Amino acid sequence: MSDYELVTIINPEVDGEKLPEIIDNLGKLITDKGGVVESTEQWGMRKLAYSIKKCMEANYILTKFKLEPNLMKQLNAEIKASEEILRHLIVKREG
Repeated sequence: MSDYELVTIINPEVDGEKLPEIIDNLGKLITDKGGVVESTEQWGMRKLAYSIKKCMEANYILTKFKLEPNLMKQLNAEIKASEEILRHLIVKREG
C-alpha cells in the first residue's frame, strides 16, 4: 500500500450537520477498497483564489490514507461523482 493525502473542497452551502456525513463517506470510499484512513483534519471555511461553481469560499478537508495504487483511478472517479465536493486533489506521500 502507498501513502496518500486527499484535499477536498466542499461546497459552502453544505450545512454543518451534513459535513461529518460527507467526511464519513470519504472514509468509507477508502476503506471499502481495502484502504486505511490514518487521519482527517477539518481546515474549516477558507476563501478560494477564484470562483468555483459560483462559490468564493469553501470548507477544506485533509485526509491521509493508505491504498493500493491500482485502486486510485476508481477512487478518483467516485469522489468526482459527488455533488457536494467542488474539487479534490490526491497526492502520493513520500516514505
